[in-house]
Amino acid sequence: MPTPGNSAAAIEVRGLRKSYGALEAVRGVDLRVAHGEVFALLGPNGAGKTTTVEILEGHRVRSAGEVSVLGHDPASGERAFKERVGIVLQSAGVDPFLSVEETLNLFRGYYPRPLPLDDLLDAVGLREKRRERVRRLSGGQQRRLDVAVGLAGDPELLFLDEPTTGFDPSARREAWEMVGGLKERGKTILLTTHYMEEAEHLADRVAIMNQGLIVAEGRPSELTQRQAATTVRFRLADGAPAPPGDFAAPPEGMDGAYTLTTAEPTRDLHRLTAWVVEHGVELQELSVSRPSLDDVFIDLTGHSAAEDGQS
Repeated sequence: MPTPGNSAAAIEVRGLRKSYGALEAVRGVDLRVAHGEVFALLGPNGAGKTTTVEILEGHRVRSAGEVSVLGHDPASGERAFKERVGIVLQSAGVDPFLSVEETLNLFRGYYPRPLPLDDLLDAVGLREKRRERVRRLSGGQQRRLDVAVGLAGDPELLFLDEPTTGFDPSARREAWEMVGGLKERGKTILLTTHYMEEAEHLADRVAIMNQGLIVAEGRPSELTQRQAATTVRFRLADGAPAPPGDFAAPPEGMDGAYTLTTAEPTRDLHRLTAWVVEHGVELQELSVSRPSLDDVFIDLTGHSAAEDGQS
């Protein structure tokens, strides 16, 4: 493994295992996260991802395997390691009666080389709220403050746990912009989320865990392309003739919708549109869709990530 200060990657894990008595929660995980990368670790509840992240953070001791985070073994508890990482939990639990500025200066005081206060406020978009009491911030603003607390020591690596849980769509998009800004500052980010759209939008690469193992890893586009099938769906008006070939399958339910799952969408769409022109009919609610990361997640784990996040 790399020696401290000479790491070829921000995170390198080989053969990681963690057992709780007879239960093996992590069963031989290999992982590599590059410097400056946004990496999403995904998995249903009980998959082992939380245990894995806690080992990387130094909060839990592994049973076996090799782990290097910024060239350090996190299990050693070195101060030099702790000064180089930031951790953003689902809630930071800061004093609600302090101002934003007071809160950040409190946490900045724990580090030898903290991020300047104005830079910290700019990084999370809270400059205009610097004198606002924490308890008066909106939910989205409080989450920005949580991230700012994690950034107080100017870390090279940020662990970001479920950054937008409970957010409305507008607040979620603002949080995504904030994470994008952190990446532009050169931060390495390890992200966990139950929102597959979030992982697709933010992550350079993702790994999906299930039953203590990584079952898929790669860029989001790579994972979705592994499921080659494209779904074509449409409805026909009452009295229209039956569509050609594979499209002549019985309608779904009672809404008159036809669906074809195909590995050759260009060919099949050409056949369909030629038939439409020949018979002078109109296709209603035509849609062509490729598998999403959520589809891949369900296929690999048998779970819906959104349902896991709500449980």
